[in-house]
Amino acid sequence: MNIGKHIEEILRKQGRSAAWLATQIPCERTNVYNIFKRKSLDVRLLMRISVILEYDFFKELSEEAFPKHK
Repeated sequence: MNIGKHIEEILRKQGRSAAWLATQIPCERTNVYNIFKRKSLDVRLLMRISVILEYDFFKELSEEAFPKHK
């Protein structure tokens, strides 16, 4: 999973902008665009973004790492 692209997808699905996320983190809008390009993130930053977007990115990453075998 490219976590940065996934964050961008969720943000867009929620109808929010990079500028909005930048005010929430808080950081510069250009930093948010850099986050969108990253394949990995610091755990604390990912936790903050998860809380802000009310979306569990950790669950998806865990499911990718440990897929359920049926």
